[in-house]
Amino acid sequence: MSAAFEYPSETYRLMTEHDLPVILDMEQRSYEFPWTEGIFHDCLRFGYSSWVLEMDRKIIGYGIMSLAVQECHILNLCVDSEHQGRGVGRRLLDQLLTIARARKTDTAFLEVRPTNVQALSLYFSEGFEEIGTRRNYYPALFGREDAVILAKAL
Repeated sequence: MSAAFEYPSETYRLMTEHDLPVILDMEQRSYEFPWTEGIFHDCLRFGYSSWVLEMDRKIIGYGIMSLAVQECHILNLCVDSEHQGRGVGRRLLDQLLTIARARKTDTAFLEVRPTNVQALSLYFSEGFEEIGTRRNYYPALFGREDAVILAKAL
């Protein structure tokens, strides 16, 4: 499989260590409880399927998933705030699922905060279904927040 995919003005390519300063900035601007630099380094070191989406050679989104035993688990999907609401997240999600299918996975899983209405709307519109809850999964300002577990047959 090629390491890069082209769409008009968009390029999907494997994430590298050199991308991390831009990704960390985007992560910190996007989430109240962002991933640390160490988490991103670990994802790259352990060989997770880590991708960036570029437009005009500028990173505007990224996605990270683990692929194992015919399952994929989408761990992080983020679109820069300047590009949200334009279908970029949908295209990035579609690209991750295309890669997962090419790797012969049959089910995709992810967790999302129940308060992340925009993400839930995207995932439900793309055929994900709620299959459970992980209690106290996410850090929150006052304690912990549950996660909605979603799955989609590929």
